[in-house]
Amino acid sequence: MARKLKTYQTSIGFFDLAVAAPSMKAALEIWGADSNLFHQGFAEETDDPAIVSATIAHPGIVLRRAVGTDGAFKETSELPKGLAAGKKVSIPRKRVAPQAKATKVDNAEARRAAAIFDKQQRKREADQRKEERARIKERERKAAQVASAQVAFDAAEQEHDARDAAIQAERDEIDNRTEAERRRWEQQREKLGAALRRAKKGGD
Repeated sequence: MARKLKTYQTSIGFFDLAVAAPSMKAALEIWGADSNLFHQGFAEETDDPAIVSATIAHPGIVLRRAVGTDGAFKETSELPKGLAAGKKVSIPRKRVAPQAKATKVDNAEARRAAAIFDKQQRKREADQRKEERARIKERERKAAQVASAQVAFDAAEQEHDARDAAIQAERDEIDNRTEAERRRWEQQREKLGAALRRAKKGGD
């Protein structure tokens, strides 16, 4: 059975926010708050008939109005007039004074709003699961790319090392042949030089 919705209100930045949700926790999640605004005194459950009516008509949707005003809450709202005109506007974050419990709403309307909220909540949860699966798939894709690139790099490095070793072996072989040729030539040059010197002496 769908949980009964309540209307919660807070002020964040340049706007007052209101939402119909089944709990304070749900309201904080919908607002995207990173702290408990209710415990801090910056949020409350409201019984203002106009606000309750507006939020129940749009369950689970954040409605807003320019902070410090008493206009109607809507899905979109203009900035405070002073800010829109380019003037410097200082808007302190105000604590919300406690109010009485929310005004009763028509039972049929309340049930309809709760059903809509639950449907939206299921959709949000399904979207979150879909996004998480997409993130996991993307991480796996990137991991596979990294692994493939690593395999290619390792194979290329091994091939380079093998080629380098072969070249070094050839270089060592050439050095050995060069040294052998140097020794052979020195011996032959010494022998032939001696014969040449003897021939010169005999000719004299």
